[in-house]
Amino acid sequence: MASTDTPPQATPEGDLAGLGAGLDALDTAPPDHTPLRQVLLHKVLPPVAAVALVLATWKLLVLAGVADDYKLPDPTAVWRSLRELWLQGTLFDIIWTSVSRGLLGFLAALALGTPLGLLIARLPLLRAALGPLLSGLQSLPSVAWVPAAVIWLGITDTAMYAVILLGAVPSIANGLVSGIDQVPPLYLRAGHTMGATGLRATRHVLLPAALPTYIAGLKQGWAFSWRSLMAAELIASSPELGLGLGQYLDNARTDSDMPAVLAGIILILLVGIAIDLIVFSPLERRVLRARGLLAGAN
Repeated sequence: MASTDTPPQATPEGDLAGLGAGLDALDTAPPDHTPLRQVLLHKVLPPVAAVALVLATWKLLVLAGVADDYKLPDPTAVWRSLRELWLQGTLFDIIWTSVSRGLLGFLAALALGTPLGLLIARLPLLRAALGPLLSGLQSLPSVAWVPAAVIWLGITDTAMYAVILLGAVPSIANGLVSGIDQVPPLYLRAGHTMGATGLRATRHVLLPAALPTYIAGLKQGWAFSWRSLMAAELIASSPELGLGLGQYLDNARTDSDMPAVLAGIILILLVGIAIDLIVFSPLERRVLRARGLLAGAN
C-alpha cells in the first residue's frame, strides 16, 4: 500500500527562520587565516624591500662621494654607533626613557581629551566657545610650547608632559567630535526607543558608532605626543631628565657626530613605527573588521 505521507510544505516563517540561522552561522564562522606565504609576500617583503632599497641608495651615494663623510657617513658607521650603544648597555635605557614618558603623557591626554570631546560634541554652546580654539591648537606646532613650558615649569618632567598634553589633547578631542558628528541621527532615535538616553546613549550608541574616527584621532594624538616629546627633549635637555632619544640626538649634534645623529633619527622613527604596528593598527583592524569593513584581513 502506497504511503500517503507528504513532505511538509515550506512556510514563509520557516524560510525566514532558516535565513536567520544561515546569517547567524555566517556571523559566527571563524575567519580563514591568511597562509604564511601570502603574509610574507604581501606584508613582510614590501617593507623589507623598501628598507633594502634605501640602504642601497644610501651606500651608492656614499661611494659616489656626493657629500663629505662628516655630512653623509657610511651606513656601517651608523650601525657601529647603534652597536656601541648596545654594547654599553644604554640602548634600551635611552629608548625606554622617552617611550615611558611619551606613553604616560599620551594616557593623560587620552583621559583629558575624551571627555572634552564628548562635551564639545554634545553641548552647542561649548562647541562654539572651544571648537575654534581646539582647531587652532591642533595646527600650532608643538615646539612653540617648549619655551613657555620651560619658563613656567622649569626643565622638568612636568614641562615635558605639559608640552605633550598641549599637542595631543586637541587631536584626540577633535577626532571624537568628528566621529560623533558622523553618527546618523537614526542611531540615537533607535537607542532612545530602547531606553538608551543620556549617559547610556553616549556609552552604548555614540561611542561605539564613532569608534573608527575616534581611533584615527588617537593615532594622530600619539603622533603629536611623540613629536612634542622629541621637540621638548631636544630643546630642554638636562641631565636631571635622564638620557632620552631627543637628548641623545642633541648630544650627538653638539659633538658633530653625524653617525650618532642618524642613529638617533632611526631610533625615533623605529619607535613611532613600532607603536603604530603594535597598538593602533591591530586596534583599527579589529574595529573595522567588526563592522564588516575589513573582510579577509588578518
